[in-house]
Amino acid sequence: MELMASFVLAGRALVKPAFRIAAPGPFMHSGGMSDLDLDHILRELAAREPIFHRREFGTSRADLARMTDSNFWEIGASGRVYERSYAIETSLARYANGPEPHDWPCRDFTVTVLADGLFLLSYILEEPQRVTRHSTIWRRTDQGWKIVFHQGTPAG
Repeated sequence: MELMASFVLAGRALVKPAFRIAAPGPFMHSGGMSDLDLDHILRELAAREPIFHRREFGTSRADLARMTDSNFWEIGASGRVYERSYAIETSLARYANGPEPHDWPCRDFTVTVLADGLFLLSYILEEPQRVTRHSTIWRRTDQGWKIVFHQGTPAG
């Protein structure tokens, strides 16, 4: 049975959940990935969330196309399904309207290895009017991180 490693980023401190299987010394996962590698991946991906709201990763059509997989799709908090083109057009329209309305505070990040180079990042987003749970599947490529799938679900 293959072990999937998870970490939680609580505030700025990395916390390993209590249910994680302890191993002596640096733990190596299938494919030769260590806990330190996963810590680095968690921090890289957490900095990019919520997707399409971290403008430092780009705001042009080319930037958004580069950061999304060609088969990207998402399920919004409404339950509606959106394709890549809709996500890109909606983001471009929002960028044209000025700065973000708030800081998009996220917490309780976890990362799970799904397959070689494929990671599930989950977290909670606390907006002024609602709290939602989010999951994003990220693929590591030679060109950088690509978003494959995203879902936001109201919590509560």
